[in-house]
Amino acid sequence: MIKAVSERELVLGILLEVTRDGEYSHIALRNVLNKYQYLDKKERAFITRVTEGTLEHMIELDYIINQFSKVKVNKMKPVIRNILRSAVYQLKYMDSVPNSAVCNEAVKLATKKGFSNLKGFVNGVLRNIERNLETITYPDETNVIEYLHIKYSMPKWILEQWLSKYDRDTVETMLRDFQKEKPTTIRCNLNQMSKEQLMEELKTEGVEVQEHPYLPYALQISGYDYLADLKAFQQGAFYVQDISSMLVSHIAEPKEGDICIDVCAAPGGKALHMAELLHGTGHVEARDLTDYKVNLIQENIVRSGMHNIEAVRWDATVLDEDSVEKADVVIADLPCSGLGVLGKKTDLKYKMTEQTQGELVKLQREILSVVKQYVNLGGTLVYSTCTIHEAENEGNVEWFLKENPEYQLISILQLLPGVHESDGFFIAKFKKVKYE
Repeated sequence: MIKAVSERELVLGILLEVTRDGEYSHIALRNVLNKYQYLDKKERAFITRVTEGTLEHMIELDYIINQFSKVKVNKMKPVIRNILRSAVYQLKYMDSVPNSAVCNEAVKLATKKGFSNLKGFVNGVLRNIERNLETITYPDETNVIEYLHIKYSMPKWILEQWLSKYDRDTVETMLRDFQKEKPTTIRCNLNQMSKEQLMEELKTEGVEVQEHPYLPYALQISGYDYLADLKAFQQGAFYVQDISSMLVSHIAEPKEGDICIDVCAAPGGKALHMAELLHGTGHVEARDLTDYKVNLIQENIVRSGMHNIEAVRWDATVLDEDSVEKADVVIADLPCSGLGVLGKKTDLKYKMTEQTQGELVKLQREILSVVKQYVNLGGTLVYSTCTIHEAENEGNVEWFLKENPEYQLISILQLLPGVHESDGFFIAKFKKVKYE
């Protein structure tokens, strides 16, 4: 039986959504995998790897294509550009796929998409690259920015920013880590079952499980096909959450009976974690801006089975008079440039700009100026981001302490991918020690 749509055609569709239409890669990929659930595990894995790999290595792939094509990548039709990118990714990084198949399927796809007049061009470029792949020259390593830019497909302005704070070895360690395939990190819902029970449950479903070294209730899983099909997931026995995100609520240390507010909570991982740490006591209010985000939180609350938590729609930039000095713990995990999670959201590095970073710093400060008012005397405020950017992290801490002498800095943590076993993440913990 001939397939109505091939895996490579689905990959092309995702790449066009991301690079032409501006969709986020993790959303576009998730939508396709959800729509085509009938595909087998191998086909789904192929779609995921080629999509994420092509986006992850896109600057390098364009660099290679431009050495063998008279028409430069930025002058090509979007369909042809992305057919070539995904094909070169397969040629360079996927030994399991025969080179002849890569070239032939790319030509077929170009024809199917209405570009039969360019099938000779596609075939010629790919055959030429295939023959010369091992002899391609890269920028000299002494030209640090240019070399790292091409080798790791990282925009130059990000490299300049990181190299101004960290040494070359640290930056290259982060860049290598972004391109590694990693297991999924999950947090055990200990209200449902013990970690040991969950591990056994997952193993019976064919999932590979290992403990994470940082927290006793964190596990790393791999080898599964479709997460939502796992019985343990459906039961709410675990929550998908990176270890860095778990550390936010762990560091916040909510005590039994505490009133807690998570001001930008979707999809709800940190808020649910706090509710669990309260052991059924106290109350957690998980807030976010839109009905869509609040519904995401609510779905996860229902699946968790916990009752000391509620999802509420609220704009974090607007003061809630009823919450002033009512919270023992406030978590402000705020919108940020996301440069710490490029291993999961590969296209963010192409979408983010220095100007947008500056706007985010202003937004973070605006929100902090509002939500700091919810903390009661002796209470805790935790500010966190999933980025590696001094102005959004240490810069905001310095600003906050200067503007708010009633707060004391308790601890500060910058996690770096590859250096630590986590995403890139920043966490600052403050305590309110006097009235304003």
